[in-house]
Amino acid sequence: MLTQKYILSAHSRIQQYVRRTPTIALPEGDLLPNTPVVLKLEQLQHTASFKARGAFNAMLSMDVPKSGVIAASGGNHGAAVAYVARQLGHRAEIFVPEIIAPAKLARLESYGAAVHVGGREFADALAACQSRQQETGALLLHAYDQVEILAGQGTVAVEFEDQAPNLDTVLVAVGGGGLIGGIASWYQGRTRVIAVESTGTPTLYTAWEKGEPAEVQVSGLAADALGARRVGDLGFAAAQAYVDHCLLVSDEQIGAAQQQMWEQFRLVLEPGGATAIAALTSGVYEPADGETVGVLLCGGNTDPSTVTGNSP
Repeated sequence: MLTQKYILSAHSRIQQYVRRTPTIALPEGDLLPNTPVVLKLEQLQHTASFKARGAFNAMLSMDVPKSGVIAASGGNHGAAVAYVARQLGHRAEIFVPEIIAPAKLARLESYGAAVHVGGREFADALAACQSRQQETGALLLHAYDQVEILAGQGTVAVEFEDQAPNLDTVLVAVGGGGLIGGIASWYQGRTRVIAVESTGTPTLYTAWEKGEPAEVQVSGLAADALGARRVGDLGFAAAQAYVDHCLLVSDEQIGAAQQQMWEQFRLVLEPGGATAIAALTSGVYEPADGETVGVLLCGGNTDPSTVTGNSP
């Protein structure tokens, strides 16, 4: 099980490399009646998602061979690995599925990694990545089921607790489970952690119902970011130990949350980045009166015109 001590060591290791992303405190009535909300703007992190944290921790704490690093990704993890590899002087090879958002592919390619696009979804890209890793001997950095990655993602909770120490609840979007695993392992029940998934990517929700990780069919608006077929073992173990429960939101609710975040606060979020806040804005999660809710806005890699309604 991932420990707070290990997350703190990751925090110490990477803090000179990552951004301490800001928070916005919204008083009662600003977003919801009778509910103060604190937003953690992790879409302002390097590569526009939290993923740079895990990539930095992995590459700074593991031996990287001359052949460099290799990863499969729906887009955000790949961009983070490519960016961090460039910063630290390593080669990077990234495999992504055909459903990758054009904005994510453009960002990924800008970091100079060798990029391979193929397969319908993340699982296909992962299989191709694993095969290639056997040929090259590069260090494989799993998108969400590797302890070094989880510890890096958990550092966002170290910051969030320092910035907003009085939260009653934190809402976190889930794809493969790396982010929720790191955050839940930091809070360890001291603050309620609630997982939020899209109805098209219910990996943790399904595992919760079955009592173990199981494969699901993935689809929908957030599938490029949250589209793992199966929740990771590490993330699921942390969720079983420390996550209160798991909620599902629809594509329509995610899209409405994206629009509301833009219209009300001028924040551009990708669908996966808006999934957690969608639980609040849609009413899927109903806080108690006076409950202080923290929400992690975890990614902003999208074409702004899809949110703002304007041409880029």
